[in-house]
Amino acid sequence: MFSDPDLMGSLPDLRVWPTLDVPAIFRFLDDEVIDFDVGLRELQGQERLDVFCGFLRGIGRRLGKPVLMHPEGDYGHPVLGFDVEADRVVLLAEPLVM
Repeated sequence: MFSDPDLMGSLPDLRVWPTLDVPAIFRFLDDEVIDFDVGLRELQGQERLDVFCGFLRGIGRRLGKPVLMHPEGDYGHPVLGFDVEADRVVLLAEPLVM
């Protein structure tokens, strides 16, 4: 199904909730990349950030691949991600200091 270029991007979204307050929307745009959105407003606070990091870690461990979070509109510059070799979520960008 994912190898059919006519279907790419036309498949329905898959919505999951790692917890009640943190939704993730998966989009099937490419068969090589897992693409999903998480609303940053839902990640306010350490508890919700921990849930999100656990979500990235779970996907990365299950697939044995890195899982990267890119800012909206800035694909190619991940800021957070699951590192397979380190087996943990790591900060990939320097914190913005104001």
